[in-house]
Amino acid sequence: ALTGMRPIFEFQFSDFATLAMEQIVNQAAKMRFMLGGEVSVPVVMRFPAGSGTGAAAQHSQSLEAWLGHVPGLKVIQPATPYDAKGMLLAAVADPDPVMIFEHKLLYKLKGPVPEGYYTVPIGKADIRREGRDLTIVATSIMVQKALDAAAVLESEGIDVEVVDLRTIRPMDKQTVIDSVKKTSRLLCVYEAVKTLGIGAEVSAMIAESEAFDYLDAPIVRLGGAETPIPYNPELEKATVPQIPDIITAARDLVKGVR
Repeated sequence: ALTGMRPIFEFQFSDFATLAMEQIVNQAAKMRFMLGGEVSVPVVMRFPAGSGTGAAAQHSQSLEAWLGHVPGLKVIQPATPYDAKGMLLAAVADPDPVMIFEHKLLYKLKGPVPEGYYTVPIGKADIRREGRDLTIVATSIMVQKALDAAAVLESEGIDVEVVDLRTIRPMDKQTVIDSVKKTSRLLCVYEAVKTLGIGAEVSAMIAESEAFDYLDAPIVRLGGAETPIPYNPELEKATVPQIPDIITAARDLVKGVR
């Protein structure tokens, strides 16, 4: 990348980013700042991530919040085939290092993908479903689960808005703020461990904005359990939010159950 090329490479698993933290965090992320903007590091890193394949503790982690903490890196999580291509092409054109966390279970997802060149902007969330009673901010595979949960909740008279964050850093604050101001309730859903995760950042963002005054209920976070991903398939499923968990959390939030 420093010689003018735009390399794209894939880690076998996102967990293996830990073996390259020196190169990613101390070198690629900081070069532009350390050299006064005279150089850029336009490298794209693809990370197959997440649970659901029986790959166990060292091959199933969701580390996007780790890397999203580093200035100089851009971190994205496409949730649809259309976004997977469009955001990859946007990442290739970006002057900074971009990390793409691709949930392994989403590789099987089918959807429209234009054959020609197009890009999906980095740093822009997308409202996948409009609603008036509750905002669910989700990332990666949790977007699909949130949409499935929203369909069930609709039959109960609960109208859910689903916001696909798409980009972890830089985060699209305004789209989330506007949604929460409309619905007055917020549920953050993500696969990574709940503590110190994306949901905490989104919650703080709302607490520090004008949207806080619009809240009719406390913000709720629904994230992964405080444990490494187990090998046992039933335990593996139990450690990350599933559709019934989202339905219950959303229903309780709207009905005021704590």
